[in-house]
Amino acid sequence: RKAVRNHRGIENRNHYVRDVSMNEDKSRIRINPDISAGLKSSALNILRVNKVKNIADELYYNCINIRNIFSYNGIKEN
Repeated sequence: RKAVRNHRGIENRNHYVRDVSMNEDKSRIRINPDISAGLKSSALNILRVNKVKNIADELYYNCINIRNIFSYNGIKEN
C-alpha cells in the first residue's frame, strides 16, 4: 500500500505541474508531441535540480528574462 501511495505522489507532483504550469492538457500539438514533452520534462528537471520552490513563477520569470536560464546549475552558455 505504501509503495502505491508513494508512486501516486510522484505521479501527482509531476502531472499537476505539467497540467497547471505548462497547460499541457490544453495543448493542441498533434505532430511529434513527444518532442514537446521531452523539452518540458528537461525544463522541469533543471528547475528541480536547482531546488526552485515555485515552478510557475520561475517559468514566468525565465520567459521575461531569458538570460536568467544560464544561471542555473547544469546549463552552460557558449
